[in-house]
Amino acid sequence: MAIRLSVNGKPVSVDVPANMPLLWVLRDELDQCGTKFGCGAGLCGACTVHQDGVPIRACVTPVSAVAGKKITTIEGLSLDATHPLQLAWQEFDVPQCGYCQAGQIMTAASLLAKNPNPSDAEIDNAMDANLCRCGTYIRIRKAVRRAAEMMRTQTTSAPRTTASISGSAPAQNR
Repeated sequence: MAIRLSVNGKPVSVDVPANMPLLWVLRDELDQCGTKFGCGAGLCGACTVHQDGVPIRACVTPVSAVAGKKITTIEGLSLDATHPLQLAWQEFDVPQCGYCQAGQIMTAASLLAKNPNPSDAEIDNAMDANLCRCGTYIRIRKAVRRAAEMMRTQTTSAPRTTASISGSAPAQNR
C-alpha cells in the first residue's frame, strides 16, 4: 500500500506495510538515518521527529498514522547544520557518544518554537522524556538557553535563509 507524506519539505510515497514504524520508513526506505533507534518503546526520545511541528516518537508511530502529514527529521532542521541548536550543541560540546542528540535537538526545537525564552525549569520539563546515557543534561540545558538567545537575536536582525539540517550520519556510522 502506497502511503504519501512529506519528509523534510519533500513529498514522498512509500510502498510499505501500514503498521511499519515511521522510524524504519525514514531510515530504511528514505535514507534519513539521523533519527536513531533507542528503546523501540517510545520511552527514550532518540527517535524524536516532528509531525506538523509537534514532536513524536517515530519508533512507535505507524507510518499510516502520518499519511498526508509533514514530517521533519534532524536532516530537515537546517540545510547546512547552522540551526542555532546545532551551533549551540557544538559550542557547549554537548554530545559524548552522540546517540541521543538528534532526538534531543528535535525536542529542543519544538520547545523553542513554542517558547522562545524558556526558564531552566521549562527546559528541564520539556527535555525530561529524552534520555542521555552519557548524562550531559547540564550541557543540554546550557545549549538550549544559548540557542534561544541566538534565535531571539536573529529575529531582531537579518532573517535566516536556512530551512533544513545535515544531521545524517555517514553510511558506515548507521
